[in-house]
Amino acid sequence: MDTNKLFVTTDDGQEKEMEILFTFDSDEYGKSYVLFFDPQDREGTVFAMSYDDDGNLNQVETEEEWAMIEEVFEGYQDGIEKE
Repeated sequence: MDTNKLFVTTDDGQEKEMEILFTFDSDEYGKSYVLFFDPQDREGTVFAMSYDDDGNLNQVETEEEWAMIEEVFEGYQDGIEKE
């Protein structure tokens, strides 16, 4: 992902601009992941999806992947708190 923004399609078919928090690669799963958020959402919900070389987004498939993503995100948050 070469930009700090991406677009997702909502359930009602609307495109929504999101801001990328960070991306990372997982050797364990052989995938790239993007964590992003809606800048208009005051709750600060962070979303995660995998993506391919063409930038196509894919749902996270397993509980094990979610656990790994949560661990990476917690490390990211810890790094910010230390700054």
